[in-house]
Order: sequence, then structure tokens, then C-alpha cells
Amino acid sequence: MSSIKDIQEEIVSEFEILGDDKESTVFYIMELGGSLGKFPENERKEENIIKGCQSKVWLIADDVDGKVHYQADSNTDITKGLISLLIRVLNNRSPEEILNAELNFINRIGMGSIIGSQRSNGLSAMIKQMKLYAFAFQTKQNA
Repeated sequence: MSSIKDIQEEIVSEFEILGDDKESTVFYIMELGGSLGKFPENERKEENIIKGCQSKVWLIADDVDGKVHYQADSNTDITKGLISLLIRVLNNRSPEEILNAELNFINRIGMGSIIGSQRSNGLSAMIKQMKLYAFAFQTKQNA
């Protein structure tokens, strides 16, 4: 399995190919959202919505053999793409790996200028929630 750092490098390379073409970049992000698996209908509830996101983003996590497994969905394609990138980097990792992860790919691909400040706040909220799940699982594992 590739390291968090390696996966971030892959993502940076993919976005470098698109260059400064914002339209292609946004389209690509939206396309990436299609890689998310089917989200369980019964989990589309208020308690699974990430607070601080402009769009609705549902996120759940399970502890599978000591690794955090995320599932997510959103009501907008671009947000779906953003959460799919985060899942690609952080999924099936130990809580410790997730908590220690420096997600530098976001700045390196110029995400802030692509998505604007409101979505950047939402992206931060998604990362925070993913790390909170990891922290909860870590706490449970160490109990």
C-alpha cells in the first residue's frame, strides 16, 4: 500500500498535468467524486453531516482491523470530488497515521484558488471531522 506521502505526490502529479486550466481542474475534481462508493441511504442523517460545509457532506467511519475506513457523499459534485481526494489519501490507515498526516497536496495543487474561501472552510471542516474519527478510534484502541 502506498504511503500517505506517495498518494499525495500522485495527486499533485495528476493536477500538474492540468496546468493552470481552472475549468479542466474543476471538471476533474467533479469527475473524481464518481469514484466514491455508494453511500448507505440509512446514514444520510443529520448527525453524519459535516458542520461548516456550504454543501451537505455526509461522512461515516468504521474501525476495520485497526484501520479507519471512511465513506462519504455530498449533494454537490465538486464537494464530492474534494472528499474523494481526502478519502483517497486517508482511507484504510491507522488512526495514528491519519492524525499525523500533513495534507500538503491541498496547497500544492492550488486548491484554495480553485474552490474559493467558503469551500476552503468546508474542506478544513472535512479534514477536521476525518481526524476526529481517527482520534476517537485511537482512544478506543488504547482504552
